[in-house]
Amino acid sequence: MSQLSLPLVDPESAPEPARTTLAATAKRYGFLPNLYRVFANAPIALDAYLAVSACFERGTLTPGERNVVLLAASRSNGCRYCVAVHSTVADMQKDDPKVTEALRAGVPIEDQRLEALRRLAEALVTGRGHAEAELAAFVEAGFAASQVLEVLVGIALKTLSNYTNHIAVTPLDGVFAARAWTP
Repeated sequence: MSQLSLPLVDPESAPEPARTTLAATAKRYGFLPNLYRVFANAPIALDAYLAVSACFERGTLTPGERNVVLLAASRSNGCRYCVAVHSTVADMQKDDPKVTEALRAGVPIEDQRLEALRRLAEALVTGRGHAEAELAAFVEAGFAASQVLEVLVGIALKTLSNYTNHIAVTPLDGVFAARAWTP
């Protein structure tokens, strides 16, 4: 049972400000992910999610590193939907399957650089921004101090989507079902 009654909105029935965005998203992905359909209930939430996502993609972290942040934050937040989505994304971009499975399980990653990134993302989520030891390890692993702020952008993105999924109990799309995850 849903914690809040937020329907899965279709482009045709969406509030006017979200219609074009939903139609473009469906065209881009070949389907309309349920998260976007939930966000469309409040077009400002959909716009915020897309804007933060676009900003995060423009950063200096690689696609694989960004996905480490997104998976680590989603797992830390216990988001079934986003862990499945970002596991699928990892498969699609051919990330190392051992890294993806470690992230899903919440265990250390063999690659020390990615492990420092995972630990920082998790610590920032669980410590509400406090992660002194992990910050030092992150820089020691070869990341620039400024990239900590990029990690925070990824966490902000996942906070918005993870919490939305918790509140709305967003159903997992069939496209992501093979990578379903339970906390």
